[in-house]
Amino acid sequence: MGNLDRERVVIKLDELNSYMRELSLISPSSYEEYLEVEKKRACERLLQLAIECVIDVCHVLVTGLRLGLPADEDDLFGKLAAANIVSQDMKETLREMKGFRNILVHEYARVDDHLVYEAVRTRMNDFRAFADEIRVYLRSYV
Repeated sequence: MGNLDRERVVIKLDELNSYMRELSLISPSSYEEYLEVEKKRACERLLQLAIECVIDVCHVLVTGLRLGLPADEDDLFGKLAAANIVSQDMKETLREMKGFRNILVHEYARVDDHLVYEAVRTRMNDFRAFADEIRVYLRSYV
């Protein structure tokens, strides 16, 4: 086994929780409310930060546990699933998150407002489920 920096993982999970809390506080009650520029940009940015936090946790785990050098972020998620740290379903969710983050960061003009609004309204449980799977793993890690 490698040398897992548990404290760094826990700090990142706390950071993720903080972004989730902020998102729940500003979550728009309607699509029209979401379209207000400040609300829209805040939601986009918090989603981006939350996803980057999730990816950071994945990097810390793969590196610390010496699961091998990932070819890319999708491989990172595959290594975690192969080691039973995250479920196969979560591996796919992580791939979707990464793709969504890439759209938010790299293709700003193509961001679909409806998709972001729906993500804020319906996908927050994906982040909670990820944190739960990681916490379960950390409890079993010796």
